[in-house]
Amino acid sequence: MFTPPGLGYDRAITIFSPDGRLFQVEYALEAVRRGWTALGIRCLDGVVLAVEKRKISPLIDPSSMEKILKIDEHVGATFAGLSSDARILIDQARQEAQINRILYDDIIDIEVLTKRVSSIKQLYTQHAGVRPFGVSLLIAGVDKVGPRLFMTEPSGAYAGYFAVAIGAGAQTVTEFFEKNYNEKITLPSAIDLALRALAMVIEGGLEPTRVEIAIASKATGKFEVLPMEVISKYIDEVKAK
Repeated sequence: MFTPPGLGYDRAITIFSPDGRLFQVEYALEAVRRGWTALGIRCLDGVVLAVEKRKISPLIDPSSMEKILKIDEHVGATFAGLSSDARILIDQARQEAQINRILYDDIIDIEVLTKRVSSIKQLYTQHAGVRPFGVSLLIAGVDKVGPRLFMTEPSGAYAGYFAVAIGAGAQTVTEFFEKNYNEKITLPSAIDLALRALAMVIEGGLEPTRVEIAIASKATGKFEVLPMEVISKYIDEVKAK
């Protein structure tokens, strides 16, 4: 493709660089890398999502800063990157989940949901006048297959994971998972593992106000965000070890 004089490869989303790169997509990935750390762990009896929460200002009500959002009764998501972009994608995911219920009278398969969200992301990498979504999502839940955990990138690529981390502390947490994760782990142990991983990247140490955790249980088929009192108990157990 001919590039007009003065137009750099990073000025338009539709222009590839000579070595086959889309710089706007890579810039979107950088927005993800600067985001708050979020992680997911798939275990035998469910899935755990955990995120760090930073207090940006003493005047902000921390309860209004949701980092884990419910999509349907069996599935939820968290993110790293631009929260405004995440809100739009999660709202779209909620619509897809409800459309599936209306059409088929059944819950949506989590990989199907992930694929539809990823398709929207990919669409925004190939049209002029738009920009990529500067956010990665972790989508987790329980469906007919069992516990599921997926990560979507700004490019529209997605993959399933046993354990995954995104955001500023992703590399540290990933190295920790590679050494400590076991596929036979159970939900309580996965929560413990998630908190130990977050403790490595949260400034000031683990505190209930700095952490948000959600689980999807295979026994109930439900996705739920844990209340602060329950999180406090798990944190106390981690600190006691």
